Amino acid sequence: MVSKSKESATKTTDLSASLIKLTGVVAVVAMVITLLITRPAAISSSYTPLSGLMTLKEMAAEAMPYEDAIASPNPTLVEFYADWCTTCQGMSPTIAELHQNYRDRINFVMLDIDDPQWAEHVAQYEAFSVPQFTLLNADEREVKTWVGKVPKPILANIFDQLLG
Repeated sequence: MVSKSKESATKTTDLSASLIKLTGVVAVVAMVITLLITRPAAISSSYTPLSGLMTLKEMAAEAMPYEDAIASPNPTLVEFYADWCTTCQGMSPTIAELHQNYRDRINFVMLDIDDPQWAEHVAQYEAFSVPQFTLLNADEREVKTWVGKVPKPILANIFDQLLG
């Protein structure tokens, strides 16, 4: 009888040790998953709304003033945007890359539709949805307008055609 008690106690101890090991493995897996989900955008190569907003803000700060762009002999891409617009945020890396590639040949202008100083331009170009990208030739005539998410190759193709 004593032998059966010892055997039962050993099985209970082994089961407890196995449960403790399993709980430890589950905890480690949960921590790894949490780390992967919550890692900072700087480490992650994927788009996040915060990184898109930061890129949008940086681009707006660096954009050419509308008056200077219109006075220039180069074509102009006017982006009508809003900080709250997630599509605008999502397009910001694409527009930033195009700006890098075409900056010497095309003016990039950003007009915040929520800023009252641009109300006349919003009405003139009928920018009632964002993002809206309006491409103007050197004579300030509208070449093409896109609304929403536009793939980079489509924009680059039109830029290349306009530039000849």
